[in-house]
Amino acid sequence: MVHGHKRIEVHNSRLQETSSSRGPWISAFVHVIVLFGGLWTLLIAPAIARGQQQVPCPRTGSGQQGTSSPPKTADQSEQAEAPPQPETQPQDKVKQKRVRRGALVVAPLPTSSPAIGSGIVPVFGYIFRLSMKDNVSPPSVVGVGGLITNNGSRGFAVGGQLYLKENRYRITSGFAHGNVNYDIYGNGIAAGLKLPLKQTGEGFFAEFLRSIGWKFFAGPRVLTGNSFLTVRPNSDRIFPIPPEVGIHSNLTAIGAQLTRDTSLNRFYPTGGTYLTFTSDFFSQALSSKYSFQSYKATFSKYWSVSTKQVLAYNAFFCATGGSPPFYGNCIYATNNQLRGYTAGQYFTRYSLTTQLEYRLELPKRFGLVAFGGLGETIPGGSQLFQRVQNSHFLPDVGGGLRFQLDKKHHVNLRADVGVGRNDHTFALGIGEAF
Repeated sequence: MVHGHKRIEVHNSRLQETSSSRGPWISAFVHVIVLFGGLWTLLIAPAIARGQQQVPCPRTGSGQQGTSSPPKTADQSEQAEAPPQPETQPQDKVKQKRVRRGALVVAPLPTSSPAIGSGIVPVFGYIFRLSMKDNVSPPSVVGVGGLITNNGSRGFAVGGQLYLKENRYRITSGFAHGNVNYDIYGNGIAAGLKLPLKQTGEGFFAEFLRSIGWKFFAGPRVLTGNSFLTVRPNSDRIFPIPPEVGIHSNLTAIGAQLTRDTSLNRFYPTGGTYLTFTSDFFSQALSSKYSFQSYKATFSKYWSVSTKQVLAYNAFFCATGGSPPFYGNCIYATNNQLRGYTAGQYFTRYSLTTQLEYRLELPKRFGLVAFGGLGETIPGGSQLFQRVQNSHFLPDVGGGLRFQLDKKHHVNLRADVGVGRNDHTFALGIGEAF
């Protein structure tokens, strides 16, 4: 369903355009939905139509002269010296290669997240072209996937991403259901403690984008879902219980997205820029329990240092307004903003991050990266689980290993270790962090 930039990611991906400000439960499921948008990069080559090819007809041997043939005239001699014409055989017909409309993809993808544990995301997808005459639009994809981790998180999702009319229109849609187990971190008297939560729910997401020129796409989006939050068994008696616990919550929003991507390969960009801005408006007038607004902006720039080296820069901004639930705020580590922090540590009204990554291709499909970044949490309003009471800087450094799963489109398996202010994380994913 691969945000196509939508590069594909199991832990925290560019799946970011749909999830960061709507809480870990929606984040995890939307990650599975948007994953389908990037799956076509893994096994795509067979879907493109090929031209007809002809098999040359075999030549026959030269004609033989009879010993009793009468003398030839000049005209007859010229005809005899001309090359013999091949005889057409019934079996020598023009052959055509069969054009395959699409391809079936089965991918049991590993996942490792400090927020929801380690496990597997089994995915079944079908990659195809809506029109065999359209060689401009990227292939579309539909699929179904699951989520199974060792901390008890379970879920499934169905969705798709369609590209129409020579890439003038893009439609993304998906449905997800399940539960996500995660922790929130304490503040004040509960500093250093964690409260284990279980959030069960389901959600539906749809987006329609249209080309408006200069490689910009814009259009409306809608999100609707519900969740039920409970506390998992634990021995802690100090941690304050969030007011959202034990409440069935409906969340419904309408919004818009504007995006522009000038990179030649969105799955491993070596040049160009990527820009996206999304806004979602949750309202009680839409039968949502909470009324609040969510805004996110991402900008990435890529430079080719050499044929095997790339320098990538990313900036991310998140803001919320109104009266969101605690999981409706900006949540660090849900979109690869900073890779040294666990989702659930910081919930704030505003957040800003910037990071730089060096990427090096090695022989035998391997690669290395090194990265560093700086973020800032900016509190606002009165939030029970707003962990920082003042503006707080969050640095991170780290590195990772890459293995190329698909050589044609340069789709990598990603393994990163990030070190933050007080902790470190390890994460696996498909595609680059940004």
